[in-house]
Amino acid sequence: MERAPCLLLLLLPLMLVSAATPEPCELGDDDIRCVCNFSGPQPNWSSALQCMAAIEVEIHGGGRRLEQFLKHDNVNADPRQFADMAKALRLRRLTVGGAQVPALLLVGLLRVLGYSRLKELTLEDLEITGTVPPPPLEATGLALSTLRLRNVSWATGGAWLAELQQWLKPGLKVLNIAQAHSLAFSCEQVRAFPALTTLDLSDNPGLGERGLIAALCPHKFPALQDLALRNAGMETPNGVCAALAAAGVQPQSLDLSHNSLRTTAHAGASGCVWPRALNSLSLSFAGLEQVPKGLPAELRMLDLSGNRLNRAPRPDELPKVGNLTLDGNPFLVAGASRFQEDPMNSGVVPACARSPLAVGMSGTLALLQRVRGFP
Repeated sequence: MERAPCLLLLLLPLMLVSAATPEPCELGDDDIRCVCNFSGPQPNWSSALQCMAAIEVEIHGGGRRLEQFLKHDNVNADPRQFADMAKALRLRRLTVGGAQVPALLLVGLLRVLGYSRLKELTLEDLEITGTVPPPPLEATGLALSTLRLRNVSWATGGAWLAELQQWLKPGLKVLNIAQAHSLAFSCEQVRAFPALTTLDLSDNPGLGERGLIAALCPHKFPALQDLALRNAGMETPNGVCAALAAAGVQPQSLDLSHNSLRTTAHAGASGCVWPRALNSLSLSFAGLEQVPKGLPAELRMLDLSGNRLNRAPRPDELPKVGNLTLDGNPFLVAGASRFQEDPMNSGVVPACARSPLAVGMSGTLALLQRVRGFP
């Protein structure tokens, strides 16, 4: 059994935690969370062994190059001999980051974790060097439900997703890719994600609508329900709509918040057809000065908060919507000020002098009914 602790000692230093942690590793009193920080000049890697009892583990590699571990005897060991130990771990959530990692070392980690009950894996601030090899026939694959990647660079460019996918079982449900160095995937190599319901490409400001078409490999996300594109360089709602149509993606929820969006002059300017299943659309904090034309005819939720709307939208400018959020727009602040100064001349009934938050929660054009006097 001496080889098993050695292997874990080799692999565990790849995980991430806050750099503020004073000791190399610290296990909480309830044995739920273990955090490590190996940023010191002489890291004590053996302290990571105490994390074996935790459910959630985060270890930061201190920005180190980890090629030294390739010389370890256990790098090429058959992980099946450690299967029973991996299955006994309580580990469910793992964060790995803050290091330059050879692809072979990453593969060694994935092979061992394939025998564990890990469900959520996060890779942050990593540079993966070398090519990720295909798994051997006997490899079990990692049965993740959630995979998050932030600021991870891959030596193989756009082929990285297909390479990584080979080491995962097909049950992945949530994929989050932020600050990516390449989202121009080799779509012919990427297999379908049959169970993926949530795809988050937020915080990729260089993506843009053309990049979105390249990232949404056609017909690779058949079960997609929620698509998040916050701060992703989107320019027009219709441009996004056209990209979704080109990729054959039919999300129920679409988040376009925190993009600098331009509104189109005519409703049918791009000939775009919105996804049939779309029922929730967020356009908050998008710099909008008017409601975009050509929105879906009916939505369960429409979020227009935090924009630059100087007047209340007219009913003919909006789709049929169950929950409309407008708080944080200039016309609400101006309207509240006018009521406080002279409610008799403002044209606003007292019920409209509520907070913007209350307006956002009111739903179904309640604000418009009070402001404009609609029945």
